[in-house]
Amino acid sequence: MENTFTMAAYVVAGVLFILSLGGLSGQESAKRAVWYGIVGMAIAVFATLVGPGSGLWLLSLMLIGAGGTIGYFVAQRVQMTEMPQLVAAMHSLVGLAAVFVGFNAEMTINLVEAAKAAGDAVDGTFAKLVYKKEPIEIGILKIELALGIWIGAVTFTGSVIAYGKLAGKVTSAAKKLPGGHILNAAAAGLSLLCLIWYLNSGAMLPLLILTAAALFIGYHLIMGIGGADMPVVVSMLNSYSGWAAAAIGFSLGNDLLIVVGALVGSSGAILSYIMCKAMNRSFVSVILGGFGDAKGPAMEVEGEQVAIDADGVATALEEADSVVIIPGYGMAVAQAQQNVAELTRRLRAKGKEVRFAIHPVAGRLPGHMNVLLAEAKVPYDIVLEMDEINDDFPETDVAIVIGSNDIVNPAAQEDPNSPIAGMPVLECWKAKQVFVSKRGQGTGYSGIENPLFYKENTRMFYGDAKASLDTLLTLIS
Repeated sequence: MENTFTMAAYVVAGVLFILSLGGLSGQESAKRAVWYGIVGMAIAVFATLVGPGSGLWLLSLMLIGAGGTIGYFVAQRVQMTEMPQLVAAMHSLVGLAAVFVGFNAEMTINLVEAAKAAGDAVDGTFAKLVYKKEPIEIGILKIELALGIWIGAVTFTGSVIAYGKLAGKVTSAAKKLPGGHILNAAAAGLSLLCLIWYLNSGAMLPLLILTAAALFIGYHLIMGIGGADMPVVVSMLNSYSGWAAAAIGFSLGNDLLIVVGALVGSSGAILSYIMCKAMNRSFVSVILGGFGDAKGPAMEVEGEQVAIDADGVATALEEADSVVIIPGYGMAVAQAQQNVAELTRRLRAKGKEVRFAIHPVAGRLPGHMNVLLAEAKVPYDIVLEMDEINDDFPETDVAIVIGSNDIVNPAAQEDPNSPIAGMPVLECWKAKQVFVSKRGQGTGYSGIENPLFYKENTRMFYGDAKASLDTLLTLIS
């Protein structure tokens, strides 16, 4: 009866998770989708606490309370601009959990095998499950736990490096140790040899070496990816964390964990594939950490950056009939989304057509800009994807770029040696006038020079995005 209740609860939770995932595909349904996920997780946790093998409720409640409290305070302190770093940090915890669960499963298997040999009984749901298995089934279980440890270790160090790059604590440039991909291949080969060694000996040493090799692979893969490609990396690590969770589910015999891990893993992989297509990248190359490198010396940029003040921008906006705003991470850092929304309201009140152009990898997290604009209550119907608006730039009077670099970089089309060569970009330079809100003349997070800033129809609106827009708003009533 207890097991029937748990399985029924898991089915309900699984359905809610699927509804949650489906709802996240649209801005209007996302808030409801989040609640589906919250309720589903609450049901899953409750069913696990009262299901087969339940016990140690006080300790479980203490741990849930501690985790919930930490999560609450982290959520209160983290700004929307820091969400990419937070997501990467959460992925690292999932990976680390997979490693711990895998080693715990291995120690339990050893204890059960020793008890079997001595003819002793065992306690614990997982131990009893192992006790009933035949040798070939235990071999399969060992493969599952080794795979979970390996994926978890890759996810852990990869996510830690991704966090460091996103937070500015690690260089955003693509860095590889001498030997590059050969080192990754050697570590992967060593992992396979250690798996064979472990299956034949049952010793802990090969599992420890396998873990160390996986930790290195995660570190070296993500270090070899440049800052321009970090949105895809975050999505890819999300997929890795899902497969790590699924592997944990197989090790523990937990059906819901398998389902949820597969949902996260497959959805993350699909999102990564979609983003790779949007960036004209090879999906296999992304998985192997083999992109973000320039093929040769970049094309030299000629000309100079010409500055403009708020009065000049205001005059151009007053005369324009159509305006396209392109938000980027700089808008997020400055927390200027409310100012952007107010500028949009005032321009639309004057009868001007105002739309937003969103690149698939704008910001440092998939959907980053959409979330910020929704938070500022920008109407959904004027927020358009790249494919919907790119052909409209030649008929656009003013394009305003707020804190974007790579997604509006003509070098993607003009320079075959650029790290972003071949990546589809927003062709805002085809508009009659382009204003770029930017802090200074530097190349920004990715370190890639942008010829857009030097074009004749481009003017640089220097300064913090929020402060610049504050000044602009005083001139547009």
